[in-house]
Amino acid sequence: MTALLSRSAADEGVPTRVRLDADAALDRAVRTTGGLLLWAGLLLVTYWWVADGGVTDLTTGWATGLTSVGRLTGLWSADLLLVQVLLMSRLPPLENAFGRDRLNRIHRVVGFLSFDLMCAHVLTIIGGYAGASWSQVPATTWELVTTYAGVLLSVAGTVCLVMVVVTSVKKARRRLRYESWHLLHLYAYLGVGLALPHQLWTGQEFLLSTGRTLYWWGLWIAAAGAVLVWRVLLPLVRSLRHGLRVTSVVQESSDVVSVYLTGRHLDRLPQRAGQFLNVRFLDGPGWTRSNPFSLSAAPDGRSLRITAKALGDGSGRLSRLRPGTRVLFEGPYGRLSSRARTRHRLLLVGAGVGITPIRSLAEGLDYAPGDAVLLQRCTDEPLFVSELDVLARERGLQTLALPGRRTSARSVFGPLAGPDELAALRQWVPDVAERNVFLCGPTAWTDGVERLLAEAGVPADHVHTESFGW
Repeated sequence: MTALLSRSAADEGVPTRVRLDADAALDRAVRTTGGLLLWAGLLLVTYWWVADGGVTDLTTGWATGLTSVGRLTGLWSADLLLVQVLLMSRLPPLENAFGRDRLNRIHRVVGFLSFDLMCAHVLTIIGGYAGASWSQVPATTWELVTTYAGVLLSVAGTVCLVMVVVTSVKKARRRLRYESWHLLHLYAYLGVGLALPHQLWTGQEFLLSTGRTLYWWGLWIAAAGAVLVWRVLLPLVRSLRHGLRVTSVVQESSDVVSVYLTGRHLDRLPQRAGQFLNVRFLDGPGWTRSNPFSLSAAPDGRSLRITAKALGDGSGRLSRLRPGTRVLFEGPYGRLSSRARTRHRLLLVGAGVGITPIRSLAEGLDYAPGDAVLLQRCTDEPLFVSELDVLARERGLQTLALPGRRTSARSVFGPLAGPDELAALRQWVPDVAERNVFLCGPTAWTDGVERLLAEAGVPADHVHTESFGW
C-alpha cells in the first residue's frame, strides 16, 4: 500500500494506488464496452440486411445486386455517421477513457470510412434504380431527388459533409486558419441532420419492424441529445454558474501570454491539472469562436490560468484582453491529467508552449522528491523558469531545459542531446521505461518523442500525449 496521496484522495483518506487502479479499470471497461457496442451495431444492421434477402439479391442480377450493396453501405454509413457524432459529443465516459487526442484519431478514421461508404451508397443505389444502365442514370437521379421523401435534404447534407471531408484532408487543413477550419467543421452536424431523415422516413431497413425503428431512432436521438446536453446546455449552465472573468494578463515572453481568470464556486468545477478549456472571450467580434487553451497552473479552487502562444486569431487576441472581460467556456477536457497516471515515477516532457499543461501537472500531481523529471524543449528561452525552480526546491522536481534549434530532421531534443538522443534520454532518465510519460507539443514533435520512447522500452500505455495539431 503506497503512502503517496493525491490532494483529492488525501482529503478522502483514499490511497492513490486504489484510486488509480479504480480509474484504470473503469476506463478499460469503457473502452472495451465502446468497441463492443460499435461492432454490435454494425453486426446488427448487417444481420437485418441478410434477413431481408440482401445476400440473395446479390445473385439475381446487376440491378438488384447494386441496390442490395447500396442498402448495406447505406446502413453501415448511417451507423458510423451517428457513432462519429457521439465520439465528438464530449460524453464524459468517452473523454475520460480515451482522451481528446485518441478520440480525434478514432473520429477521423470513422469519419472517412463513413463518408466513403456514403459515396458507395449513393452510386450503387442510383445504379441499381437505373437498372444498371448508364444511360438511365441522369433521369433516375432526378427522379430520386424530386420524388422520394427526404432525398433532396440528403443531397444538401451530402454537400455539407463533402465540404467537411475536403477541409479535413491534411494538405487542406494546413492552408486554413484554425478558426476557419473549426467553423467549417460545424457543418458536419448540419450534414448529419440533413442526410439521415430520408432513411428514417422511407428506408425499408429502418421501418420493417419495431426493433429496427427503435434502434435507428434511438441512436439518432442519443447522438442529438448528447450534443445538445454536453456541448450546448452543460457549457452554458457552467458558464452562467461560475461567471468566469479575466482578472489580469501577463506577457510570459514576446509571443506567449498568460490570462488569469476568476469566478464563483471554482472549487466545484471538476477540473484537474493538465486539462484544457474551450474558451470564448466576450470582448467583441470573434467571440462566437471558441479556442482550446490548456491550464498552465494547477487549479486551486479560486482562480484559473491559461497560457497560449500567438499562433492564430484566437490566441493572438489574448494580449489585448481587458480585466473584467466575461468568459464562456466548455470543459474542462483532456486525459492528460492524474486520471491517466498508473505509476509513481513520472517523466513530463513539453515543447514550446506545450509546456503549459506539463507545468500544471508538475504542480498538481503528487510525487516524492526525485520521482518526477521535467524536460522542456525550446528554441530560445524556456518558459516558467522561476516557477519550475520553486517546484524543484519545494517538491524535488528535477528539471532540464533543452534549448537550441534541432540538429537534424529527426531530432526531438536539440543540440544538448548530441547525435544519439536515445543514449541521452537514458542518461537523463535511466529508469524511463518504468515511468508514466506525459507529453505535449506539436504533433510532428510528439510523434518523434513517442518513437524515441518506444525505442527506450516505454510501453505505449505508459505514454499519455496531447498534441497541438487539429
